[in-house]
Amino acid sequence: MPDILLIETATEVCSVAVFSENRIAALRENQNCSNHAAELTLLTDECMKEASLSFADLDAVAVSGGPGAYTSLRVGASVAKGLCYALDKPLVVFDTLLALAAAARKMQDNRKLLLLPALDARRQEVWMALYNEKLELLLPARPFILDEASVWDYCTSVVPDAHERRLVVVGNGSRKMQNQHFGEYSEFPDRIRCSAAHAGEIALQSYLAGEFQDVAYYEPFYMKPPNITVSKQAPL
Repeated sequence: MPDILLIETATEVCSVAVFSENRIAALRENQNCSNHAAELTLLTDECMKEASLSFADLDAVAVSGGPGAYTSLRVGASVAKGLCYALDKPLVVFDTLLALAAAARKMQDNRKLLLLPALDARRQEVWMALYNEKLELLLPARPFILDEASVWDYCTSVVPDAHERRLVVVGNGSRKMQNQHFGEYSEFPDRIRCSAAHAGEIALQSYLAGEFQDVAYYEPFYMKPPNITVSKQAPL
């Protein structure tokens, strides 16, 4: 089985894992990172040492592709692309929301599910998607302003039997959604946050399918464009 380095930096979590022999062999993460650029390479080195692997042993590098925060995603993508370029390894990208949904599914039994991963996009906005228990995409990733509409109404308009399913809302955007009206069977497991540990099987499937990204031109999926301000001072 391939050895894959996993990098997750879509949110405030800075997380690195090594997926080896079909399991997470090492994991390092900072749950509330304020400087991903300073943390990421250190966590990566620690992970590789714990897994007893050299960087040359890797078969691929996988990175969270978003949606996510602009600055932290760029840090993750830059480190992943740099490693791939230097080591001549393929770059694999995994969907941030799909990885959260996969983590939520593992915590449930075999009942019919609606998995709703949501990321905080500031103010009253979240980015979310909707999956079923087979991780089939029911609603693609989109921004949603909680003050303006009901998430549950939106879900039921697309999934006719939504009331018969257990809804599981995960990610750092789930806290904002707890005051919304949902169906009778709903839960918000706050412990499920973005982590490289959730992405191993997804990255493996992409690797085996040969779904690689162009290292030179790959760009992540940002929730919002960068907030670039222009100086008001006259040029010298």
